[in-house]
Amino acid sequence: MAPILEIRDAVKIYSTAADETPALGGVSFSVEPGEFVAIMGPSGSGKSTLMNIIGCLDRPTLGTYILDGVDVAKMDEDQLAEIRATRIGFVFQSFNLLPRSTVMRNVTLPMIYTRVPVGEREARAEWALEAVGLDENRWYHKTNELSGGQMQRVAIARALVNDPSIILADEPTGNLDTHTGVVILETFRRLQEQGRTIVLITHEHDVAAYADRTVHLRDGLVVSHEEAAAHDATSSGKEQR
Repeated sequence: MAPILEIRDAVKIYSTAADETPALGGVSFSVEPGEFVAIMGPSGSGKSTLMNIIGCLDRPTLGTYILDGVDVAKMDEDQLAEIRATRIGFVFQSFNLLPRSTVMRNVTLPMIYTRVPVGEREARAEWALEAVGLDENRWYHKTNELSGGQMQRVAIARALVNDPSIILADEPTGNLDTHTGVVILETFRRLQEQGRTIVLITHEHDVAAYADRTVHLRDGLVVSHEEAAAHDATSSGKEQR
């Protein structure tokens, strides 16, 4: 089976009139369908740059990026916008919800831009909210009436509704307490069990431990991969506690 995401020799150089700053120095890695992969690295490692490339928010200066069989590295802005809308589900640390709109309104909003028929939107939103385990009695509350964990579940549901190729989560537990963060990470694990592909950006080892594999970045390069065996041991420890 072909990887759902493959980056080959990605180089990113930020240029100004005075200088050129390399952010990625030739990154290569792939993600298989249904895999849960964490990308880790300290500040300045290049993980934010790599996240922007994976999310089609930026393009590599050099190299190839294949997403779901399509080379997106050379696409123009309109094409990238279409990819972002249909093939990538974004989950952010700060939730990025409309605070005075209902949960249902927030989750149906992305479908307006992907031309999903009006009659289908609410059914899809209900499916996504059920998938993340948000109580039905919260669906018509405004999002500013929810807890942080509930808001992040809404954000994950919003990421799901257009049936994306991957879910890209940027520090999704960063604004949550430890217990609520665990609930959100277990939500990602359940989605993976349903066949979803998840790429999670983090700087925390205990968050990365929920993934099948961790890609470690340093100074704009992949320096190591931590495979599933290490994750299994960590996961067992959490269950025993």
